[in-house]
This record gives sequence, structure tokens and C-alpha cells, in this order.
Amino acid sequence: MLTWIKTRAAQGYRTLGYPDQPQEMPGTFYGRPMIHAGNCPEGCTECVDSCPTFAIRTDSGVSLDLGRCVFCAECVKACPNEIVKLSSDFRMGGSTRESLVIRNDEAPMIHKLNDRMLEIFGRSMRFRHVSAGDCGGCKDELNALSNIVFDLSRFGMNVVASPRHADALLVSGPIPENMRVALEKAYLALPEPRIVIAIGACAISGGPFVDSPYCHNGVESILPVDMYIPGCPPHPLTVLDAILRLLDRLPKAQWPKVHDPSLNSNPGNSFDKQSTKE
Repeated sequence: MLTWIKTRAAQGYRTLGYPDQPQEMPGTFYGRPMIHAGNCPEGCTECVDSCPTFAIRTDSGVSLDLGRCVFCAECVKACPNEIVKLSSDFRMGGSTRESLVIRNDEAPMIHKLNDRMLEIFGRSMRFRHVSAGDCGGCKDELNALSNIVFDLSRFGMNVVASPRHADALLVSGPIPENMRVALEKAYLALPEPRIVIAIGACAISGGPFVDSPYCHNGVESILPVDMYIPGCPPHPLTVLDAILRLLDRLPKAQWPKVHDPSLNSNPGNSFDKQSTKE
């Protein structure tokens, strides 16, 4: 016991200063891709052919679907014209599936909760995580949110053991058919208004398992999804940033330059629908 205490004392204060202080990511971190389509010669498909999850398309300009991307960097290695680059920006969450399809250096848009829901969740939120066939990567990153480095509880947020005690459902994995009923039951056990957050490429689109006869193509094929957090797996800061923006807990200066194709068709807050979900 004394050895443990001495070791912990030697480590000092380890909780990140984020969001009060900017967070620099290590050089090995693969963050949000950036598209430079102006360099792409006509007919070139090097990046498309290299992508294992078909996240890149060039039929109407170069676009990359963050919901499919597994951040393997194969497109960066394959493209001689540097059309795609991986930045160090961990801010990638989006409120709409359409906003995850990027064409430049803009991040997806997150719509903050409406005023009614901010009154309920603005100072405290509880999550129930359902690991629906994930490989363990997303689960480990979500577990890391509760350690002393990220310390999710300092924001008034915690992961709970029962969906009946939760405000939001965090779902990871490609949803095998054997997990479908369990996921639906967990969703129905959530008190209204229910919030569903898809964590990682598998939960967003099916990831490497897309169109598998044994898995569903992500959470959206079973439940309504309110926020998508890309990654394979997403970094804890990617998850934390998305949730804090959802709760309007970050100053606007820390929001990335955003891309949201849904604004023209849906200028309101997407969370206005929450009270009508079944």
C-alpha cells in the first residue's frame, strides 16, 4: 500500500487542463481528415481504391465519409497528390449523418440541446453504454473517460449501470443480430426524453462489417440517433468535446469551423423531436 501511495504521489496532478486550456495531440495521433480536392487530377482513383471501408468518393468531387472512415491512413499513403491529409484535430462529432460527409477542412456541426433540455441536462448527465459487438476499442476509450486524466465526473457526467438511471445511450459496435433485442430493450428503458449517441465507425455505419448478413449497418438501422462520434476508436477527447458542445459547455472560440448541409432544410434544433420518440 505504501508503494502505491508513493507511486501515485510521484505522478503528481494528471488531469488534463482541457477545456480551459487548449489540448495538443501527440504526433502519432490520426485526427480529422482534411480534403484538398483542387490537387486531384481527373480520373485518379488511388485514394478510393485504397480505402477498406469505401469512405471516399470522387463521383461529384472528392468527399470523405467520417462515419465510415477507420483512420487507417491508407488513403494518405496511396495518394501521390496529397488529396487527403490527417490533421491533429480531435473535434469530429456531428448531429446529422449528412454532416459527416466532408469535402474540405470543415468539421461536422453539432446542434446544442434546446433550452428545455439544457435545463434538464445542462449541469448533469448520466450515460449507459451498450457494447453491441464492438472489438473492445471503443469500450476501452469510453472507460478511459472516467480515469484521472480525463475525469468525466468533473463535468457532472458519469456512466451508470442501468439504462433506467441514464439520460443518454452510448452505443458502440456494428450491432450483431444477437444484440438487437438487448439494444432495443435498453433504449426503451431510458426515461424520456431519450438521447442516443453512436460511438465509432461500426455504430455509425457498420464500419468494416457494412452490409454483413450477421450485423446491422450501425445503430441508425434500429434506433433514432441524435449524435454521431466518428473514430476507430474515437479518442476520449473526441467524445468529450462532442458531449460538451451538445450541452453548450464550450466557449464558441473552441468550436471548429463547421460544415452542416442540413441547416437549409432544418434550421431548428434537432433535439426538438426528443419528446415524441417512442
